Amino acid sequence: MPSPLAPLAVVGGRLATGLIDVTGDLDALDSSGFWAVVLPFSGPAVCARFAEVRPARPWPGPPWRGPAPHEWRSSLDRAEFEAGVETIRAAIGAGDVYQVNLTRRLSAPLPAGADIAALGAALASGNPAPFSAVVRLPALGVEVASASPERFLSRSGDRVRSSPIKGTAPTAPDLLAKDRAENVMIVDLVRNDLGRVCEWGSVHVPELLAVEAHPGLVHLVSTVEGRLRPGVGWAATIEATFPPGSVTGAPKIAALDHIARLEPVERGVYCGAVGWVDADRGEGELNVAIRTFWIDGGELHLGTGGGITWGSTPTGEWEETELKARRLLRVASGQPIGVGASDDG
Repeated sequence: MPSPLAPLAVVGGRLATGLIDVTGDLDALDSSGFWAVVLPFSGPAVCARFAEVRPARPWPGPPWRGPAPHEWRSSLDRAEFEAGVETIRAAIGAGDVYQVNLTRRLSAPLPAGADIAALGAALASGNPAPFSAVVRLPALGVEVASASPERFLSRSGDRVRSSPIKGTAPTAPDLLAKDRAENVMIVDLVRNDLGRVCEWGSVHVPELLAVEAHPGLVHLVSTVEGRLRPGVGWAATIEATFPPGSVTGAPKIAALDHIARLEPVERGVYCGAVGWVDADRGEGELNVAIRTFWIDGGELHLGTGGGITWGSTPTGEWEETELKARRLLRVASGQPIGVGASDDG
């Protein structure tokens, strides 16, 4: 068993230990070995190669003990967030942009002795997710526990896939026309991004507007696939598609400009990507780092947000951020999770 502070990653259902080396060079992902990958929305990439990889097992360490519920604070209060929604709607009305993903950061003091791997184990129990990940590299300041439901990029040989989520509601009947419009806009953006690195005519959408149930809520999920052109590796694929369209907006560059103006703190790892690459097998999977906690500056952080379109309302968008964060905050603060409760992160 690794020591409590030893580097490790729990990604793709596997436990990786025995850190070999770390690089920010994404070309390394096409070399050899098994890599844990952290691509912050703002900040340098971290690719960590591990020597030992085996199936993940139940967490053997002490249980997670997190901040008290009252200790969490938001980078944008309700009035500020709702004003941001109105600013984006005005920009949409002026024809400057079609959609912008607006987010806020929740932060709380980190309890002494807190271990991000223990939080990852708590999330696996209290908020299981298909693209969950834990990466613990304390010497590099990388401590991330993600309960992401969203695939950013998966690759098998020359085949790539992305499954953007846009559209969130407590139940399927609560999904609105606005949610469907959000999703279709981002599908078009992802198709364009993948088209920059895929064979002509290979990009297609095998699934559009599928309803997926996750703890406490439902999402609309679409899937875009393509076949990479010869010689295109991870670095070029990530360059063409990052940051993920579902957490930026459309057009992407214009949306990023609005995000920089409206969000008072950088996103850090939130809305970036976390996952794994097996360079020997030519396979890998990266999530969209939503529903993701990280440690920085002696505090525990969590981001929450949503896509703003012309059909958005300030109240509805604020409530969506609350819905997405509520269950996760309960897990992080050690509160009981009610069976069937409609509260999710």
